[in-house]
Amino acid sequence: MSAEITVDIDNVDGLPAPCSKDFHRWVAAALQEHRSDSEVSIRIVDRVESQTLNCQYRGKNKPTNVLSFPTDFPAGVELPLLGDLVICQPVVAEEAAEQHKLLSAHWAHLTIHGTLHLLGYDHLEDAEANLMEAMETKILTTMGYPPPYETANGDEDSL
Repeated sequence: MSAEITVDIDNVDGLPAPCSKDFHRWVAAALQEHRSDSEVSIRIVDRVESQTLNCQYRGKNKPTNVLSFPTDFPAGVELPLLGDLVICQPVVAEEAAEQHKLLSAHWAHLTIHGTLHLLGYDHLEDAEANLMEAMETKILTTMGYPPPYETANGDEDSL
């Protein structure tokens, strides 16, 4: 399996961000059972850019943790481009702290979550959400991370 990952990391407010190697591992794990080759672009942004994109594309005037932009080619065009992920660095850090999660585990979760969205998975309906959450949990626990929808005290949490 070959995944080509392009990562654009700006040092946002001096907060730490994972390295490209980590993003590659996380995306490759999410793609493992789905596609033999894919290209994904990941951009790490601040609150202002996240809020602007979230408002423009989802009609929500606030920053969000991850946005997924799947590639939409015309019928018959087959290229390995899967799409783009935009991850808001300060939101990821705040959520990890609020939810008592390891920062690296939360980055892994949101990257995998976004990649599954690029593959067409969603969580608008309960059945879809249950499937997506089960997939995320399996991928993350296989990689040695804790289950993503449990906080440190064992309560369930949601994106």
